[in-house]
Amino acid sequence: MRHARWLKTNPDGGANPELAIYHVVSRVVDRRFVLGADQKEHFRMLMRMYERFTECRILSYCFMTNHFHLLLEVPEGCEKGEALELSDEELLRRLGGLYSKTYVSGVAREIAEARALIAERYNGAERLDQAGLAQNARMGERNLDEIHARYSYRMHSLSEFMKGFLQRFTRWFNRENGRRGTLWEERYKSVIVEGGLACRTIAAYIDLNSVRAGIVEDPADYRWSSYGEAVGGGRGAGKARSGLVRALHGHAGREGTARGWAQGGVAKEYRRILVSTGTEEKEERVTKGKSYLAVIRKGMSKEEARAELARLGKDAERDLKIGKVVRCRVRYFTDGAVIGSKKFVNEVFSASRERFGTKRKDGARKPRGALQDLAGEIWSMRDLQRE
Repeated sequence: MRHARWLKTNPDGGANPELAIYHVVSRVVDRRFVLGADQKEHFRMLMRMYERFTECRILSYCFMTNHFHLLLEVPEGCEKGEALELSDEELLRRLGGLYSKTYVSGVAREIAEARALIAERYNGAERLDQAGLAQNARMGERNLDEIHARYSYRMHSLSEFMKGFLQRFTRWFNRENGRRGTLWEERYKSVIVEGGLACRTIAAYIDLNSVRAGIVEDPADYRWSSYGEAVGGGRGAGKARSGLVRALHGHAGREGTARGWAQGGVAKEYRRILVSTGTEEKEERVTKGKSYLAVIRKGMSKEEARAELARLGKDAERDLKIGKVVRCRVRYFTDGAVIGSKKFVNEVFSASRERFGTKRKDGARKPRGALQDLAGEIWSMRDLQRE
């Protein structure tokens, strides 16, 4: 049975809104390695286009050859079916992030025609009687509502962001490679993430994908990640930096800005988390009677890591705990349904009580294994201790 996706809701109707953040993972069908440099570049371009169109915000990302991770913040009021109240100018601005100038100009003409019908009622037109003017005004208002509704339902929505983004990439990929059919394996996975500790932990987990896979020693060297883009400079660096600022401090009401990356100390703070976990690990082995040290986990040498941490300044104890966790492959981060403090998980549980049987009294479950260093600070909705 296909269950409805877990979505963040505010029981108080938004009077005290919290960040709605999701860790999203999707894999290529049959887990084939098909995403090369050109594909990743196009993928990132489409991701930014849909970010501008929907106003959903990318906090962290990493594209690998057969899967990807996103940490995505969705604006308040999403997924509830309400029509967004956008001005004509704002609607056209957002459309410009996704569609061509010719297409947006066509929509602008439709809006202008609808506005003209409405304006006739109030500008002293004499060619129609008042009843006719009122009828035209109603038609103009109806047309205007239909134009806005045609696009606004796709904004401020996790589901519509992922649907549009992945479908457009699939069409491009199939056209380039002469193939047909789906490119992605099943439905994408999504986990609700609390702002603060859980959010910064998963952001780092995402940016360390390339290190865990043994592709690079330093996450700064992997260009297809938010951290690699942030430190690499270039046209997209500002977006990547502002997203990471938001990931680390959005829970405190801090707006993500590129300036906050360096001047606000976030660059050093995030670097400490990543470096404290990215060290190479070796294991003594014996072959034909000779012992040697085999690399079992790639990364910076311990000497390089120590030197880098000394340059960055004193480590926060919590940063070190995060560092130990995010180097591991943690199933809770993709299958835990909800990740955050005990209070946060229980609040989401209460808002979704109908999903569970009567025997279950609360939602928060203390994670095991690799998350032991953060046990008591990070909780999960699902109990995954039996893998």
